[in-house]
This record gives sequence, structure tokens and C-alpha cells, in this order.
Amino acid sequence: MRNPLKFIQEVKQEAFKVTWPTGKETLQGTLMVVVMAVIASLFFLLLDQVLKFFLELLLKVSF
Repeated sequence: MRNPLKFIQEVKQEAFKVTWPTGKETLQGTLMVVVMAVIASLFFLLLDQVLKFFLELLLKVSF
């Protein structure tokens, strides 16, 4: 088993090596996620409406 004090020191050293994104990079990433979510939701809305139309058409024909 490793020395807990040495382990904590190594963790601290590794934590200083982490490079955090800048505020601009964070904002860009957030905006990209929001835009892609909106695009995906519009795509699935359109797909749902098209499939609904064809399903209603099919059900009207069969009755």
C-alpha cells in the first residue's frame, strides 16, 4: 500500500498540470451544444410530423 501523504502530493502535482478552458472556449462549447440540440429537436419534430401524416393517411385508406 502506498503512503497516503505521498499520494496526496502526487494528486496535487497532477492537478496543477490541468489546463482549464477559457471563458470564451466555454461559451463557444455551450453555444454549440445549444444550437445542435435545437437543430436535432427541429429535425425530430419534422420527422414526427411527416410520419404522423403518412400514418393518418394509411389509417384513413384502410377504413
